[in-house]
Amino acid sequence: MINLLTLAALIRKELLQVSRDKRMLAVMLVVPIVQVTVFGYAANLELTLVRTVVVDENHTRQSHELAEALVAEHTFHMRYVPSVRDAEEALRDGTATAALVIPRDFSRHLGAEDTATVQILLDGSDPSQAQSALAAFEQFIAMRAHALSLEPAPARAIAAVPSVIAEPRLLFNPGLKSRLFMVPGTAAAVLIVVTAIVTAMGLTREREVGTMEQLLVTPMSSATLMVGKTIPYAMFGLVDETVILLAGNLLFDVPIRSLGVIFLATTAYLTSTLGIGLFVATFAKTQQQAIMAGFFILLPAVLLSGFLTSVDSMPAWIQPLTWIDPMRYFVEISRSVLLRHAGLRDVLGSLGALTVIGAALLAAASWQFRRQIK
Repeated sequence: MINLLTLAALIRKELLQVSRDKRMLAVMLVVPIVQVTVFGYAANLELTLVRTVVVDENHTRQSHELAEALVAEHTFHMRYVPSVRDAEEALRDGTATAALVIPRDFSRHLGAEDTATVQILLDGSDPSQAQSALAAFEQFIAMRAHALSLEPAPARAIAAVPSVIAEPRLLFNPGLKSRLFMVPGTAAAVLIVVTAIVTAMGLTREREVGTMEQLLVTPMSSATLMVGKTIPYAMFGLVDETVILLAGNLLFDVPIRSLGVIFLATTAYLTSTLGIGLFVATFAKTQQQAIMAGFFILLPAVLLSGFLTSVDSMPAWIQPLTWIDPMRYFVEISRSVLLRHAGLRDVLGSLGALTVIGAALLAAASWQFRRQIK
């Protein structure tokens, strides 16, 4: 039988213990608020921005008006490029999501009874984004054709109603298979769990059982100790990336391309994740605290990375937070290389940002680690 007085005393003791532990109190009260806020804004499935490049091969008033009408929709952020090859390059390196190609005979067809056709090139590596962008383009073209039909006859070359249709072309993932989009992002999420959280737990466990103190009294420098503790987890991370690439290729037909670029990016990414794990371990006193802190970092990192929803769909005020998320750059590199067949030159920007973040995180974690053991 339960003794109510004893139960009340035990509950009171636990509440006092939690209220005195500021870290645990923050985890229980602050973390849910932060995560709900980030999730609510970052996990936006609505299409709010389509980065579009326009190839105007017609160079007439009609083609210019079509491009200007595209900008007026506010959904499309437009810039001109000189050729279709430049448009495909913009799609390949991720600086554009779609391309509008206006052919040379566009104005001639508008002035006759023939239907004027424009081509829409879409990045199919993100199936949901591509489908939403295609729907937005089709709606825009339909509205533009309707507007042309309402023009008075004198404003047109002949009394026939001009018409415009869109001819879509999906690049990189013509079948819009979602698994091709998800597997590279899953690799980034798996690596941050395996390296960051497991590293933090392993170092915290050593402190709990007292073996860390035994290592500290040996004639070993702090740098040697830190490197020796992190390199095994980095090796596990590289092995996991290899397994993920093979499994993705064998099970889901995800192509394997440019392994040198992939493993270069993986090494830079592991520098970041290991830095996070080491930094967490310097503050956590127990494995439970390490797990809590690790998942507090993990969820925002996943949401802000573009793994599930496009960064362009997030509110403008939250997008700068993605600039310091190493997972974002690794996801971008993985999808660009594996799905868009991008080379080192195409991902240099993301790789450079990932390297800088990784070096900064590892330097901060090393400084804190040395400070803790002195």
